[in-house]
Amino acid sequence: MKKTFKLTALALLLSAGAFATVPKTPHKMMGGKQDKIVFYTLPSQSGIDLRVKKAEPGITEVTIYDDEGRLLQKDVMNKTDIRRGYNFTQLDEGDYSIVISSDNQVFKRKIHIYEEGPVRTFIVEKV
Repeated sequence: MKKTFKLTALALLLSAGAFATVPKTPHKMMGGKQDKIVFYTLPSQSGIDLRVKKAEPGITEVTIYDDEGRLLQKDVMNKTDIRRGYNFTQLDEGDYSIVISSDNQVFKRKIHIYEEGPVRTFIVEKV
């Protein structure tokens, strides 16, 4: 009798667990596709090469700020494939930030510019 009761309770527990599991289907993002935003180093090592592949037509805005939040440069582009180089050789040593706004996405990175002997170098913050 005890064994039957235990088996019935176990069967009920397992059947309830089967109904409570979440199906393993891939999660689809709401809102559809996202833009692809990538940084590369310019061939001359003097700045960055920004590439944006837009999922849908729309405006992309690129802004560069100094460490005190002052706007240094702003570009507004209305293309689906964007490739733009930003040269940092004229900027002083220090910290800067670049913000790319594309549709509902905002992509931010810090940039540190410094000199190693005679070579001017910059580092883009990794995520």
